[in-house]
Amino acid sequence: MKSNLTQLTDNLVLIGGGHSHAIVLKLWGMNPIPGVRLTLIGDRTHTPYSGMLPGQVAGFYTFEETHIDLRCLAQFAQANFYHDTVINLDLENKQVICQEHPPIAFDYLSIDIGSIPKKTNISGASDYAIPAKPVGQFLMAWEKVKKTIQTHPKQSYSLTIIGGGAGGVELAFNMRTSLLNILENADNLNLNLIHQGDNLLIGHSHWASQKVESLLLENGTNVYLNETVTEITPNSPHHYIITCNSGLKIESDFVFLVTQASAPQWIEKTGITTDKKGFILVNDYLQSVSHPHIFAAGDIATMQNYSRPKAGVFAVRQGQPLFNNLQSILLGNKLQSYHPQKFYLSLIGTGNKKAIASWGSFGLEASWLWTWKDHIDRKFMDRFKDFSAMDSQETTNLWATLKNELFSDKNQPKKQLKNKKFMPCNGCASKVGSSLLDRSLKRLDIAQNPEILVGLTSPDDAAIIDISEQELLVETVDYFPSLISDPFIFGQITTNHCLSDLWAMGAKAHSVSALITLPYGVDSVLEEILYQLLQGSLTILKQYEISLIGGHTLQGEKLGFGLSCNGFILPNRILSKSGMQAQDKLILTKPLGIGTLLAAEMVYQAKGYWIDNAIQSMLVSNQKASEIFLQFEASACTDITGFGLVGHLVEMMKASQVSVELNLDKIPILTGAIETIKQGITSSLHPKNLENETYLTVNKDREKSPNYSLLFDPQTSGGLLASIPEENSDRCLQELVRAGYTDSQIIGKVIKKSNQITCQLT
Repeated sequence: MKSNLTQLTDNLVLIGGGHSHAIVLKLWGMNPIPGVRLTLIGDRTHTPYSGMLPGQVAGFYTFEETHIDLRCLAQFAQANFYHDTVINLDLENKQVICQEHPPIAFDYLSIDIGSIPKKTNISGASDYAIPAKPVGQFLMAWEKVKKTIQTHPKQSYSLTIIGGGAGGVELAFNMRTSLLNILENADNLNLNLIHQGDNLLIGHSHWASQKVESLLLENGTNVYLNETVTEITPNSPHHYIITCNSGLKIESDFVFLVTQASAPQWIEKTGITTDKKGFILVNDYLQSVSHPHIFAAGDIATMQNYSRPKAGVFAVRQGQPLFNNLQSILLGNKLQSYHPQKFYLSLIGTGNKKAIASWGSFGLEASWLWTWKDHIDRKFMDRFKDFSAMDSQETTNLWATLKNELFSDKNQPKKQLKNKKFMPCNGCASKVGSSLLDRSLKRLDIAQNPEILVGLTSPDDAAIIDISEQELLVETVDYFPSLISDPFIFGQITTNHCLSDLWAMGAKAHSVSALITLPYGVDSVLEEILYQLLQGSLTILKQYEISLIGGHTLQGEKLGFGLSCNGFILPNRILSKSGMQAQDKLILTKPLGIGTLLAAEMVYQAKGYWIDNAIQSMLVSNQKASEIFLQFEASACTDITGFGLVGHLVEMMKASQVSVELNLDKIPILTGAIETIKQGITSSLHPKNLENETYLTVNKDREKSPNYSLLFDPQTSGGLLASIPEENSDRCLQELVRAGYTDSQIIGKVIKKSNQITCQLT
């Protein structure tokens, strides 16, 4: 949201969204360094807070209460967010290697990716056990376990936890609480805890160890001490035998691994200095002892001069000093030492809204300790919520300016402003309105060329030029400012969007030229942005054997990208906006909601996974859908972009001189779009798109539906809308779903030829 014309000079990359990095991002948003291009690479959009994880397992907390939204946090920090998994580092060339992205350059790097349970010493653990980390994968597995038990609540189940540290103990308490709320008979739950030591809770007081063991035994948990698991083997589908070195064998339906922490194997392959267990070795500045431009914190780091357990409390405490030193090294200032405390308070939830406190030799159990722990945890999480309040004055001023600019025309109905938040959106919502374009074009004297079969005099999704007797040349162009902070993904989305006009007409794409605006910056930073952007575009172009033949770059306030696209089409295979026939069915291939979701993201009102879903939708190409529509004899087609579903449908209706009927309840909608529309959040193009309301006939009650408002929502890389002969429509829909367009729906039908076109909503 903040305008920043400062020249970019340094690439600072953060790998992982652990506790330390979450704090760094929060502090960075409050105290940014102009000129630093900050990037967060994370394999998940929502990062869990370990202190509340057991409570979520028990059902005391929701997902939102226990997870930090990294997309929202990165936006507050004015950081780029790359959703990907890191698999290596090229330290010689200062590059991060990811699964999906091309190599990502850095000047300075910080790593906070946590740890995973060690399982190399247990045969079969990789195949049959559910590790407690990564937490995201564990929670998905836990939900599947609960659903399995919910399906057959009268059956008996056996669960086994391997590892009796604080993590394993808390899971044992809280899993029991959760499952007893599902099972019809408490006796049907058999819970086992296996620990290789003499006492539970290694590193804690003897009292705390004895207390948790006593409580576990009281609630019916089977505790096995001095047992080392050597093998996990399947006995039957979803049933396993756990073998220990003593000869003990335990049968279990589900096995959970909460053993000693280990580092991802790729860390050692990088050449960075590690300790004997593979964790990055850092000095008192949280700086790699071998590579001073690299920092590490949390479980993945081992401090050279201190021996401390892998515990979340240290990751939280390292956030502030890590932030200080990252900024210091960028500014050329002296680094500051961090000295971790020797003793730390551990509050262990016992699954019954009580907790055990352990600090040094001190120990205590009480219900008020749970209340205190809950307060501490919620207070920590509150630091990463409601970023809009922190930007409230700026947002208020922006809305006020927009309202004055968008609605200065006295003829514009003021009623639309009530409880609405129109945001200046990027992507297709950054377009000007269709009526403005129409008025401007009518004032121009544009020379006509007989070889131009489709152009400004008969506008469609792309122009068509007759260059030979066999094929026609199809040309189109589009461009918009960056709609997400990841240039690699932005390049893919824009390329899909620009090519979509060709696909909508049934053309075969041939070549493209690029138009790129880069933010102000030094060559090294701009090279990285341009590389990521074009690599993203080429990822799509190569799929369809399309050539990038040229382009033009310039610098401006922010990143922007567009393509001039060329293609060819056979005269008898043209899909156009005209041609709809009575009784044709209308099929839409993608859900609506891109505009409102992107607008909501700008004011911190969109959840990260909503934007994830929107991005996945925009990354789906319309090429295959175009082929399917041709196969089933589509009479007309267009792609849904900036003017919204109704805007583009009206274009088809005008071109075909027909009226249509739409079923409002059949229109597919992206996750979260209903929620953002209900908040009154719409994009800046939405009010202009509402001008097409004059073509609608609708019951007043239906106008109040969020689905109705989404009819005018501008889309970027939206789906195709086609009219299909009634006898072909069902088979066409089935083929679209089979091809991956799983949100495709028959949303209405053509009802009659008419000079007075209308769209009836049912």
